[in-house]
Amino acid sequence: MPFHPRSARLRAALLPILPAAAMLAGATPAVAREAPSQERLRSSVERLVSFGTRHSLSSTTDPARGIGAARNWVASEFARIGATCGGCIAVERLERRFVNARAPAGVVIEDVLGIQRGTDPNRFIIVGGHIDSRVSDVMDVTSDAPGANDDASGVALVLEAARILSKEKFAATIVYVAFSGEEQGLLGATLLAETAKARGWQVDAMFNNDIVGNTIGQDGLRVADRVRVFSEGIRVGETLAEATERRAIGGEDDGPSRALAKAIDGIAETLPGRLDVFVDRRPDRFGRGGDHEPFLREGYPAVRFTVGAENWDRQHQNLRTENGRVYGDTIEGMDFDYLARVTAINVAALAQLAAAPAAPAAVSVSGELTRDTTVSWQASPDAARYRLRWRRNDKPAWTDEKIVTGATPVVLKEVSVDDHFFGVSALGANSAESIVTFAGRAPRR
Repeated sequence: MPFHPRSARLRAALLPILPAAAMLAGATPAVAREAPSQERLRSSVERLVSFGTRHSLSSTTDPARGIGAARNWVASEFARIGATCGGCIAVERLERRFVNARAPAGVVIEDVLGIQRGTDPNRFIIVGGHIDSRVSDVMDVTSDAPGANDDASGVALVLEAARILSKEKFAATIVYVAFSGEEQGLLGATLLAETAKARGWQVDAMFNNDIVGNTIGQDGLRVADRVRVFSEGIRVGETLAEATERRAIGGEDDGPSRALAKAIDGIAETLPGRLDVFVDRRPDRFGRGGDHEPFLREGYPAVRFTVGAENWDRQHQNLRTENGRVYGDTIEGMDFDYLARVTAINVAALAQLAAAPAAPAAVSVSGELTRDTTVSWQASPDAARYRLRWRRNDKPAWTDEKIVTGATPVVLKEVSVDDHFFGVSALGANSAESIVTFAGRAPRR
């Protein structure tokens, strides 16, 4: 069903019921949080487009054109946002030289980070989009490459999320990032993922927003009622021993990244003017990739947001019109109402996960040769309660739950371990909930 904006009166009428709906879906209670602004999102995209090209091999010294000017502007925006909240967001610029087939002479790739420190020094949540753009020839560094939807839309979303969430305090640190080098081989994402691993960050979630601002797809197809969230089920870094274990217990649809996508879906259900999250059960679009993939390789839960219907005439194209057909990634192809709603989902999901305790570790089940199942897990720091979930293993979504306070294990009477899947999430005193950790087999004695 197409989206119709709700009136301010209807939104106000809905507010009293939102906390209850949010609790049912496992989300945090509604807060008086600013809604994403279409005007600010448009302004950010227009500014990024104004740099002419943002190709990763374009000028880093020209004050008005090229990747350097664009990165400087994003850094200034993070600094400006940080100044309004008493320095709650610090700017960091990571760089490394890369050489590959799309950068044969080498290129210094730089990521621009806005870091909002949380109270837990070890936990991190990352949200990003890529700042670089391109035209038909990936090595063309001089032609205008506005990159409005791919991916000024994602960078604008990141800046708007930082503006909104900078007004709140969270347990986890939120890292807002504009990646460079996506079109040259996911170079900026590789840089940050490997930096996170080297620094020992516990990355609870990574959100990649890439092509998130259009509703008119190829040949005029309009899809305005959903956003696709891609996630891997089986981890790319799974070892042979882990693959053998997974084969024994199931869980192909319950890996950390898939659990993250499902959590985002549940959170989106609680928002006014609902935009459906289409949980797309593969790591990315068929045969294609994005900046979440380097994080998956490092073992971090990561997903990709992208529009429901892509318009390939407006991706990776020289600006031109042929036989009345318009090519090129210009701002005219965007829908800022839709981008604002995708931003709202990101903001709500980031806020919940950053406010929640870490997901429980070492969740396991036992119950062979009985009609009962015993579920155990390690305590999560700062968890006030846990939500124990289960479903019959012919069902795609959790159907049953039990709120648990205190120590494990928990025995579920007359719930067969043979016929059910199990998982556990952690809830804070504020009711914010982590992603669900799927239950494996209890260690054998």
